[in-house]
Order: sequence, then C-alpha cells, then structure tokens
Amino acid sequence: MTDNQWETLLATLRGEVRRPLPVGFIIDSPWLPRWYGIRIIDYFTSEEEWLRANLKAIETFPDAMFLPGFWSEFGMCTEPSAFGARCTFPPDEFPHAHPLQLSAEDLDRLPLPDPRTDGLLPFVLTRLKHTEPRIRQAGHAIRFAVARGPLNIASYLMGTTEFLTMMMLDPGKTTNLLRKITAFLKEWLALQRETFPTIDGIFLLDDMIGFLGEQEVRQFALPYFKDLFAMDVTVKFLHNDAPCKVSAPFLPAMGVNLFNMGFEVSLNELKSLTGGEVTLVGNIPPRDVLAEGSPDQVSEATRALLGSLTDASHLILSCGGGMPPGVSSANIHAFINTVLEGGRSRGI
Repeated sequence: MTDNQWETLLATLRGEVRRPLPVGFIIDSPWLPRWYGIRIIDYFTSEEEWLRANLKAIETFPDAMFLPGFWSEFGMCTEPSAFGARCTFPPDEFPHAHPLQLSAEDLDRLPLPDPRTDGLLPFVLTRLKHTEPRIRQAGHAIRFAVARGPLNIASYLMGTTEFLTMMMLDPGKTTNLLRKITAFLKEWLALQRETFPTIDGIFLLDDMIGFLGEQEVRQFALPYFKDLFAMDVTVKFLHNDAPCKVSAPFLPAMGVNLFNMGFEVSLNELKSLTGGEVTLVGNIPPRDVLAEGSPDQVSEATRALLGSLTDASHLILSCGGGMPPGVSSANIHAFINTVLEGGRSRGI
C-alpha cells in the first residue's frame, strides 16, 4: 500500500468518511496468477513473476487499495507446513495441505514450530526481503503481518470434520491444540513485524469461525483471537467469508477493527451486529457477480450497494471475501468506476 492509501485506511478506521468511498480488494493466489497469465506454480516459485504480477495489479488499478498488499504466501499450505503437513502443489491448481492424521495423544506431543526455520515460512520472508527494494521503488510498503487463524490451521492439521468432532467431544484437547497454535502464531506474526518495521497491521484469515455456535465462539475463538489481536499494531484485520452472524458481535471484544465477510449478510446488518465499532470490507457477491457477471451487471450491483447504505462511515467497498478466480479487468474497472461516479454524483 502507498502512504496515501494507508492514511485513507487509517482515516476510515477512525470513522472519517472519504468521498468517494475507498475501494479495496484482497488479492492472492486464487486470482492473481491467472489474471496475470502465468501458472500458479510459477507464481509460487519465481520471485520475479510473483513481483511482476503484484506490480501489474497496482499499476492497472491505481484507485483500489489491495489488502494486505504484496502478499507473500503459498496458499493454505503456508502455516500447516511448519507443523509438518504434507503439501501438494499441482502445476496450475490451488495447493493443498494434507491432514497429519494424528491421535489426540500425538497432538499433545506436536512440537511448536520455529517460524525462522520451519516449513515454508522462511521462503515467505525471504521472498519479501529480496523484493522489498522494488516494492518501495513502486511507492508501496509492506504493511501487514499475515497468517491463517488458529481454528483454520487446526482444521488443516486434523481435517475439518475431525477437528469439529474433537471440539465437541474433547474440549480439553481442543484447548491445548489451540493454545499451541496461538503461541506459534504470535511468534510468526512478531517475526514478520521484526523483519519489516513498516508493518503496522496484522491480517488473520479464519473461515472456521463461521462453523461455530455462540458458546463455541466464546470458548474456542474469542480467547485466542483476542490474544493475537492484542499485538501493538494499528490495523487488526480479520477475514471470514463463512457465515458470520453468530461471531460478528464478538469482533470488538476480539480486538478486530477491520473485517472482510461473506456476501450473504448486508453491510447495514453487520454494522448493527458489531455496534458500529468495526470497519467493514465488502460486499457484492464475489463469484456470481464480480467473476461471472458482465461489466454492466457489476455496475448495477455496485450502484445497488451504494444505494442501500444507511451510514457511509467505517466502510471500504469490495466483494464479500477475497478476489475469486476469473475476475476480469473490465469487471474490476466497472466496480471502481461506479464507486467513483457515485461519489461524484451523490457525494457517497
């Protein structure tokens, strides 16, 4: 993100209303390599291709902020790999982390990874170290420490069904595992911040929150996210594009001040659920409209979103969730231009 984009983000978090409203998108490997025209495996293994793809995005869409910006990642394999998960990387499909298939007793003996040396984490940091001078040259800076959340990682280590079953049948073992993962994540986020002093935000992604009831959110999500978001940074960003009506009221207590959700819930409703304390990033349908619609349909959906807003504060307009595969430049321009035109014509 540029300095101006960062200042716009901070002003939006404070409740200031910029006109036109800011536009931002989460972009990473599901969208960026194919949009740029390379295989996913080349995006992961070539620092030069990774950098050029990100540079092309910021040059093509200068009126949008990209979150977290220059995201160094290996898909869902990034953090599970540090625990020893076997990872599969097809040439042009999304990578996959295989469950460890451990017993409850094995989980207790699971070593705490060292983010400096274990799994793919050193490659994540080294890619950024090598490319940071050119990122700065382009007028951007590394702003976020990024990680999958503790519930998400647990589900990849065990398997989703197995993890949720253990949560119901053995809360003690579940708590031990989540404490271990959270301790690892604190070290991993701190290492990123130590490596890049420009970082003043953390970004956690965890869709597993959407599968929990209220009591499970209190017991198995709130304490660990609160611990992670207690880091001394300005921006505390959470992504969960699974159902969020149950967990949304807990976001302020977790310390979240920026939230990207699924498209099934409106921004107005989420403002109510979060007490107006959280800046929201959304919210048109990502696949059915932004990816599969025509530019005219994207514009129509964006105008409808603008017209539905009852309060323009604490908003960054986007799609619900990250940028999905297959979104064209024409559709992204249609979204951005409609927001810009709405701001000029109606002061939105």
